[in-house]
Amino acid sequence: MNNFARSGETESDGALDGPRTAVREDARAAAAEVVLDGERAVAVVDLAGSGLVLRWANTAFQQITGYTAREGRARGELISPGYRSVVLAEIAEHAIDGASFSLTVPMLRADGHEIVLDAVVTPRAVEGAIRRFVFVQSSPPQPVRTDMQDLVHHSRHTLEALAKVSDVIHEGEDGDALTVISRALCQHVFAWCGFFTEDSVLRPITGLDSVTAERGRHPRRGITYSDEEDPVGRLLVTGPMRRMRLDLDAVYLPGSASQQLADLINAATQRGPDLRREAIVAPLRGRGGVLGLMAVIEPGERAAAQESGLLLESTAQRVGLAMDHVRLTEAEHVLAETLQRAMLPDLDHIDSLDVWTYYSPNAEHAQVGGDWYDVVHLGDDVIGAVVGDVVGHDVEAAAAMGQLRSVLRTFANELHDPGTVLSRLDGMVESMRIRRPASLVYATLQPSAVTPGEWTLRYSSAGHLPGLVVSAGEVTEMSSARGPLMGFGDGGRSTAELPLEPGDVLVLYTDGLVERRDRPVHDGVARLREVMLAAAAEEDAAGVGEQVLRQFAAPPEDDIAVVVIRVPSLEGGMGRRGRFRRWRLAPATDSVRRARRLVAEACSSWDRDPAVVELIVSELVANAVLYGEGPVLLRLQDTGDGVRIEVEDGNPVPPTHLEPHAARVGGYGMQIVERLADWGWRPSGTGKVVWARVHGDTTLQVSAEP
Repeated sequence: MNNFARSGETESDGALDGPRTAVREDARAAAAEVVLDGERAVAVVDLAGSGLVLRWANTAFQQITGYTAREGRARGELISPGYRSVVLAEIAEHAIDGASFSLTVPMLRADGHEIVLDAVVTPRAVEGAIRRFVFVQSSPPQPVRTDMQDLVHHSRHTLEALAKVSDVIHEGEDGDALTVISRALCQHVFAWCGFFTEDSVLRPITGLDSVTAERGRHPRRGITYSDEEDPVGRLLVTGPMRRMRLDLDAVYLPGSASQQLADLINAATQRGPDLRREAIVAPLRGRGGVLGLMAVIEPGERAAAQESGLLLESTAQRVGLAMDHVRLTEAEHVLAETLQRAMLPDLDHIDSLDVWTYYSPNAEHAQVGGDWYDVVHLGDDVIGAVVGDVVGHDVEAAAAMGQLRSVLRTFANELHDPGTVLSRLDGMVESMRIRRPASLVYATLQPSAVTPGEWTLRYSSAGHLPGLVVSAGEVTEMSSARGPLMGFGDGGRSTAELPLEPGDVLVLYTDGLVERRDRPVHDGVARLREVMLAAAAEEDAAGVGEQVLRQFAAPPEDDIAVVVIRVPSLEGGMGRRGRFRRWRLAPATDSVRRARRLVAEACSSWDRDPAVVELIVSELVANAVLYGEGPVLLRLQDTGDGVRIEVEDGNPVPPTHLEPHAARVGGYGMQIVERLADWGWRPSGTGKVVWARVHGDTTLQVSAEP
């Protein structure tokens, strides 16, 4: 028999069961009283997806933290923000075995002060899973030391800034995204922040789309001096370092990347007395190389915590990848547009009519589309013009467009009657197995054999929007001779006829010009009628086309193809006003030499002095090759009172005057153009058109003055 009885028990477990139960209940009540009203904080929390949720707390816990259970549930998190992930990870790790463990918890009181609470934590199972924990204070709470307080605050601000960076990048290609990121980083962490890229010289940038598609594929060249003389240049070439420090008061090699960056930062910060004279620089890396630089200045009143460097590197990495994504997307757009334009025709030289054409892909699609146009000389003074649309924005639509264009050109050279041409085309569509619906309007223009200066317009339409003719202040729709879509004809299509007088204007277009999501197509056509009445007063077809584009300036929601034909007036001379040339040039430096030769030959055939025109074309084409994207389109027109030049490329950034810089060679082309001609620019699809007008027979005057 055991001579030692356990505390609270008697030797008999029969008649004394009642008194023993009462003792146990008294003991439980005493323990509960200590837990509920004792000096040690006790809390019960649940581990939820968003953190710890307070379920119950005793009086001591409420006094220490300032939270009741109800308030804790509403607040959700009790742990200091800088330590949440660490504390939650440790709790989750011990939840696997269910054993009690000791834990130091940095806590954020209700009044905003932070304390450190040591506790013993006991996991408990709820519905078969360990997700409830009982915290029992093991030592008096301690206030967070000043350096610890700074670290916690800095960690919280670092995480908030990084979250803001991620949000800005995730939202899209905002042109001011880098400005927003800089503002977020400077709110609590850095004293100053800036982003830069290299475009022959370093320049500040504000958007993720500030780097061209070419940057990153061609590494920076021309650095022959040592890394010590130009550490920033080394960072741009190879980007081997995660970050480097740049002394803003040091003297670097003139024209070097280090000197340029120091000058840019000093100019941006205006050498503020409270700012450090040292910047930290990190590379913005893309998949193909370094795309730019990120520079920050730390606060001057204290040394930044380690999180500052990590924040700089993390931000630079995210921004670099985002810029690279934008660059690759732009390159995809350029490739798609290049393919689309390659399928569009080179216009025949038509001296007898004033012809202007325009094509713009839908910028929302990085794919080829099915809109197309063609203007061709058919012989015997007959001019053929067509505008069509194949449904879709993919390679199949483009292939169908190419087939239709080729077959129609073949039939048009054999048959001059538009209705007969489309009837023949109907029979071919089924055999070509074109499964996409296609619409088009085909017209021929032939000078009148009776009245000089007048022309006869014949046309036939296959499910397409009606073309418009402006004559004598009235607009006539080409609504006759309409038929079903291509491939759905019954074997007979009609031809309608309209007379055209000198000065009349004809416009053919696709629905992308007039249709919008918030505007039905018939309202767009009505609006185009009004615009054409005013635009017909322009002196040439190019002026009419520009006026139409200005009035329909909203970004296109579909591809656009437009053909404007103006019958030259007798006063202007049929042989001069309609003279027009158009060339497609490769985005290569030898295109500048070819462009000069082509325009010189054209001007000589028009009895125009080529000197000024040749120089202007040289400058505009050189800019398009160096700074544009995709192929370069060069258009030249004799307007009767001078020569009009248009150069189109795929870069939407307008031409600018560059300030002189020691590291830049050239860059003054637009000043030359401005001295010799009237000039301007307009958006064109995803790119732009830069135009210039040379009036009269202007010749190049070379000044002898310095």
